[in-house]
Amino acid sequence: MSKPVKQIHLAAQFPGVNNTTVWSDPRSGSHVEFASFVHLAQTAERAKFDFFFLAEGLRLREQKGKIHDLDVVGRPDTFTVLAALAAVTDRLGLAGTINSTFNEPYEVARQFASLDHLSGGRAAWNVVTSWDAFTGENFRRGGFLAEEDRYERARAFLDTALELFDSWRGDEIVADKDAGVFLADAQAGRFKHHDAHFTIGGRFTVPRSPQGRPAILQAGDSGQGREFAAATADAIFSRHSTYEAGRAFYADVKGRLARHGRRHQDLLIMPAATFVLGDTDAEAAELAREVRFQQVSGPTAINFLEQVWNRDLSAYDPDGPLPGIDPDPGEHTVTRGRAAVRMYGDRLATAREWRARAEADNLSLRELVVEVTARQSFVGTAASVAEEINRFVQDDAADGFILVPHITPGGLDPFADTVVPLLQERGVFRADYEGTTLREHLGLTR
Repeated sequence: MSKPVKQIHLAAQFPGVNNTTVWSDPRSGSHVEFASFVHLAQTAERAKFDFFFLAEGLRLREQKGKIHDLDVVGRPDTFTVLAALAAVTDRLGLAGTINSTFNEPYEVARQFASLDHLSGGRAAWNVVTSWDAFTGENFRRGGFLAEEDRYERARAFLDTALELFDSWRGDEIVADKDAGVFLADAQAGRFKHHDAHFTIGGRFTVPRSPQGRPAILQAGDSGQGREFAAATADAIFSRHSTYEAGRAFYADVKGRLARHGRRHQDLLIMPAATFVLGDTDAEAAELAREVRFQQVSGPTAINFLEQVWNRDLSAYDPDGPLPGIDPDPGEHTVTRGRAAVRMYGDRLATAREWRARAEADNLSLRELVVEVTARQSFVGTAASVAEEINRFVQDDAADGFILVPHITPGGLDPFADTVVPLLQERGVFRADYEGTTLREHLGLTR
């Protein structure tokens, strides 16, 4: 019996974090003007993508006390942008990253329920945590939460928010326009929650929204993060970029679902991916190399290496060898608020591995950084990229991809115009939306 053909899920991320954007390209535009958000969102909707995604940062990242260029310096508030996009799109899902460490369940639930109403059932929440006191300085409680407790709070936060979403039933509002009467059941919106993190009670102000609750996204890669996603998320983002690593991650996370009473199809796995298209595979490869060296300038390469080495490396030549000095394994002081700091926990082991790699492949410092910071990239003609994306999905290395263009705001257009039609011809991607809500786009039943 042949395996059923899987349908591919695609989403678009507005670039700007984690050093994807090519600032120097003349086609690059604003990351603040609303027109840029509109262009990318409407392109994604034209291509029948599942959703548009906004990453978020709660503090500008710093390197040696200065704001550096590895990320966008500033962006409008996520809810404000997504609510505005709801008015200029019709079917596209609208997903935002909102932190569970420095917010409150009532406030976040109210904002997402409102967005779901405004958009007709297209809201999604990427639930993230924060571990660092540096980010916490922007908030009243500061860095109060120990790193090992962050997923415990996240679970409590999400459980509380779900109680609020579910506090209204569909039959609780009674309206008689002729009599001029509007009534609600006495229990409508009532909630009471108590746990180690939250003791709240009252009445939720937003009636049940079209989806009931937003789609829940998650991006954790640790054991705790994977378990959290398996228990609660509708989709999980993955940074595992190669085919084999993708298959291993896919099998691991999907294998966790049964113990939470969930089915294989209840959680989608969607790695972030970049892409470069060309008229030939060789041309695309050359363009991809140019893009990567635009993304990782000499100073950027030094900045990135300083995050791992935890030292000032400004005296080193980015086109020379890696530093002979070892990383400082002590408390991190060079970079603040940067996720890459956490990705390379054992700095000494990372340095040994990278030195061996650089020596074996004769790589300069900059060339090494270009390689180790690369995301999943699809490079080639439209036909070869469509084929490779389909291979990943059909072979259970992913359920789809969150595409991150390197040009803002028009970088998604070539993919929408050339790759999507080929996926549609293969019968592995929708020709049109079949439903109106994001949960319908994602094939979710709950």
